Amino acid sequence: MQASAQAIPQSKWKFLREALAGTHQDFTEGSLSRGIALLAIPTILEMGMESTFGLVDAFWVAALGADAIAAVGLSESIIVLVFSVAFGLAMAATATVARRIGEKDSEGAAVATVQAIACGLAIAIVSGIVGATFAPQLLGLMRATPEVIRTGSRYTRVLLGGDAAIIMIFLINGVLRGSGDAARAMRTLWLANLINLALDPCLIYGLAFFPKLGVMGAAVATTTGRSIGVLYQLSVLFGGKSRVALARRHLRWNWPVMRRLLRLSGTCMVQYFVAMASWVSLARMNARFGSAAVAGYTLAIRIIMFALMPSWGIASAAATLVGQNLGARRPERSERAVWLGGMYNMGFLTLIGAVFFAAARPIVRQFTGDPKVVEIGVECLKYVSLGYPFYAWGMIMEQAFNGAGDTWTPTRINLLCYWMLQIPLAWWLSHADGYGPRGVYLAICSAETVLALVAVAMFRRGKWKEVRI
Repeated sequence: MQASAQAIPQSKWKFLREALAGTHQDFTEGSLSRGIALLAIPTILEMGMESTFGLVDAFWVAALGADAIAAVGLSESIIVLVFSVAFGLAMAATATVARRIGEKDSEGAAVATVQAIACGLAIAIVSGIVGATFAPQLLGLMRATPEVIRTGSRYTRVLLGGDAAIIMIFLINGVLRGSGDAARAMRTLWLANLINLALDPCLIYGLAFFPKLGVMGAAVATTTGRSIGVLYQLSVLFGGKSRVALARRHLRWNWPVMRRLLRLSGTCMVQYFVAMASWVSLARMNARFGSAAVAGYTLAIRIIMFALMPSWGIASAAATLVGQNLGARRPERSERAVWLGGMYNMGFLTLIGAVFFAAARPIVRQFTGDPKVVEIGVECLKYVSLGYPFYAWGMIMEQAFNGAGDTWTPTRINLLCYWMLQIPLAWWLSHADGYGPRGVYLAICSAETVLALVAVAMFRRGKWKEVRI
């Protein structure tokens, strides 16, 4: 009995080490629960690290005052438009690479990876120049006060000017996840975050021999961490350490593959742009209530994203399993993976939502002592956390469509739920007497709930199984 009791923890520890070290399992065979866990554990940690970028910046910048927090929050609301490009490219790369891996076509996966990287670099150069040049004007469009623009312009310039690091780190991690190598994607974000953690206080407050850059220091630290993470990714791909191994022969233009990637990524970019632009609109609506409202909303959303980003790990695992098993011509296995992932995701987010609702005040107080900011942050956290069980299903379903290459379905769902429901509802409620910024929070919860219900209904129709990429 004693030996049996010891074997269980040992087997779990062995499994955890396999997930973190990387596995050579064929995800088109074997247990789906095991496959989801092997992909989701490192991806959860990866996504948790991505959300930590924002939390760490918010933590260190909070001591600089409400204007500094507002500057970071509004800049992040602008940078989400870059995220829409990064997510779009990454999802197209994930779907394409997963399909090729499922077909046992490693050469095709390598060719697709190079074309995706070339596309991402071209977009990053153009968007980086535009963002760095017009940073103050972009903050002005977000209804930032003159004080916030003065405080945050340099932060925004650095963040937008270095958007190549954002795009590439998401894109190449999408390739790694699509191939089933989620552990190396996780290590990339660990490395980038450790550098950000070390540099943030040094560059913001001028510790030791570092210059005192104020709020801009957070952007420099974040961009530096992500850039070093990209260098690590490239060393993995070109060093033959990944399931997708790049060589000099792959460094050439392949128009048929590029065309397919552009078609997929274009729709994905629109899909994520619709969602991200809705968040930008909500931040802009919230800004009309003053810096305290922006600061409280910013802190609450950062905390919310900290929980949601790890949940994306389960959704990303489902997307990889869908793509690889469709490539192996096993659609029924793809479908089972999605339903199983949805149940896991709902259980996880329901628990997190309950914790956030019950402990909203002490959680927000960890980031600021400003009474006005605390009150707004607590209210936002409570209202938005009510919809967590629904967010879980919405995330899983949309990523399942994307993993199958059916990028149009989630794009249409996003247009309906965000632009036709969330934005008008938020505007109406926030202008209604007595609601104010609370109307924005209610709109978020309502739209995400509707999105989940529509996505489940569309998934059950099964047309995603017929997509060819």
